[in-house]
Parts: sequence; C-alpha cells; structure tokens
Amino acid sequence: MSKRNTQQRRHLIVTMLNELGEISVDQVAREFETSEVTIRKDLAALEASGLLLRRYGGAVAMPKEVISDDPAHTVSPFKLAIAAAAAAQIRDHQRIVIDSGRTTAALIGQLGNKRGLVVMTNSLSCAEALRALEPEPTILMTGGTWDPHSESFQGQVAEQVLRSYDFDQLFIGADGIDVERGTTTFNELIGLSRVMAGSSREVNVMVEADKIGRRIPNLELPWQQVTRLITDQRLDDAIKQQIELQGVQVICAPIQD
Repeated sequence: MSKRNTQQRRHLIVTMLNELGEISVDQVAREFETSEVTIRKDLAALEASGLLLRRYGGAVAMPKEVISDDPAHTVSPFKLAIAAAAAAQIRDHQRIVIDSGRTTAALIGQLGNKRGLVVMTNSLSCAEALRALEPEPTILMTGGTWDPHSESFQGQVAEQVLRSYDFDQLFIGADGIDVERGTTTFNELIGLSRVMAGSSREVNVMVEADKIGRRIPNLELPWQQVTRLITDQRLDDAIKQQIELQGVQVICAPIQD
C-alpha cells in the first residue's frame, strides 16, 4: 500500500483494528509501508482520542462497554469545531502555550500538519498527546507543583519557567465567561494563567458557547489580556457583539461535517 497522510492512515488503522480486534506494530508498519516508530505514534494518538487501547507490541479495540458508558472520554462536536478554528490561527514554526483542559487538549489532534512548532504545556496528558504528533514538535514542560484539581502543574516554579520564555500564542480554556469582565474559573490558582497570558503576544480563549454568560467568582483573565475568543456557532449574535466591544475578536466555529 502506498504511503498516506497521517489522518488517513490513522483512520484506516482504526478500521483495521475494529475488523481484527487486535493488531501488532510490525503488522501495521508492513501494511502501511512505514516505520514502527511512526505506527507507535499513531497508536498513542488514537489511544489519547479514546479509539483503542495500547498493549505491549500493538493495540486492541476499545471495549464497547467503555465506549458507550464513559461519555467523559468523548470529545463533543463543539470542542472539535473550536479546536479546528484554533488550529487555523497557528502558523508553522510558532512558539505556543497549551494550557491544561479538555477543550484545549482537543487542539493537539489538529496540529499534525504544522511544522517546526515549539509547544509549552503544564499538562502531562497534553505532553503525551504532543509526542504522538507527526512531525513531533519541540515539547517544553513548565514543571512546578502538581494540582490534582486541574490535573496540571501550577505554582511559583511553573511561573518562573514561563517568564523566561517569549511565546507567539497562548491557548487556554475557561470555566465560564463574564461578558463584561472576562474569563472566570472555579479554581483559585489563577496565577499561572496570568503569567501564561503575559508571556504570549496573542491570547486565545477556547470555550463552548454554553459557558458564555456563566458568572463564577474568580476572574481569571480580564478582556484586556484576551486577543481572541474561539467558541462555537451557538453563540447569540447580541452577546458576540458585546464581547467584540471589549476589543476581543470572536470566532464562532461551525460544526465540522
């Protein structure tokens, strides 16, 4: 079989696995005429997306009961649309920060065609997903103190590391959006988010439309620190205009077919 691009190959790997139930790395490498290193990256990326389970030397199909009973591991079409719109803002060879979170994590799967990226993250799961990309970007970790609530590194060490870099773009989520003030969060550890924003030329907030208008006590990023709000097509036009009056670009991503 001739070589195919990464997304096509990964789609065919899932099809092959669903037919056979189990596959080995060397078997798939021969089938797609590529290296075992590339196939291991494919399997890691597909596992991160909840499409299979890796086993020593290969992978097995995801059990049906896991797929149907664990919606927390599925990515909504709104998150996928937001991720695609966010990826469109990224150019080759940029230096970016990806904060922890399910919406921001969806962005990683859209970066496979980007070249020469340098990516900083405070999330172990994001770092693992980045390792599965082809080509693999240069990956930087903040380090710091592990916060089980946000499943990310936080604290003074992480802040010091970020301050020593200069980034083109930050991609960050939010628990809620106060239309008048900015992004809000339940987490009281907001220092790192502000350092991330201060270290980046552009700040992209990725959030589903149903979180816009939710007022949560902790203001994370005021509108003055936000360049762009990337949300989905459900956002009301009147609210969109209100946010734009704050000097923020608003992108309402359509659901992908």
